[in-house]
Amino acid sequence: MSKTIDDLKAAFAGESQANRKYLAFAKKADEEGFPQAAKLFRAAAEAETVHAHNHLRAMNGVGSTLDNLKEAVGGETYEYESMYPPMVKEAEAEGNKNALRSFNYALEVEKIHASLYKEAIDNINKKEEVYDYFVCPVCGFTAPKYAPEKCPICGASGTKFIKVV
Repeated sequence: MSKTIDDLKAAFAGESQANRKYLAFAKKADEEGFPQAAKLFRAAAEAETVHAHNHLRAMNGVGSTLDNLKEAVGGETYEYESMYPPMVKEAEAEGNKNALRSFNYALEVEKIHASLYKEAIDNINKKEEVYDYFVCPVCGFTAPKYAPEKCPICGASGTKFIKVV
């Protein structure tokens, strides 16, 4: 692999992380009553997304929908089979309950994401039903069509789920 591709991967990761961090900062600024700072954080987050997408395209990281679904299954599977288990063990060993909860939530939800992607692959050539998804704001559990009464991963109320259209 070339140094430029390595640089694009690093830049993509950095820009992606900046986007998520700035959105978290915006949420906090809103909570603290600083709407202008919140808007600035959201604007910068959007710009970071533009940068990340540019880097991903420059390394030919976006394929056909079928290829992208397969890539997503692989990524989610890697996370729940290989990435998160040692992180869970380390957090347990260190007694870091916040990290342990965060890792366990992600590990369980990544299994669901992989399953949803596999289902989408199975249905790729069928006339597809179009429906919304609902995401738990606590753990990220993702449900097709409707929010459950209670999150099966963390127990959060389904009334708190975020509708993704």
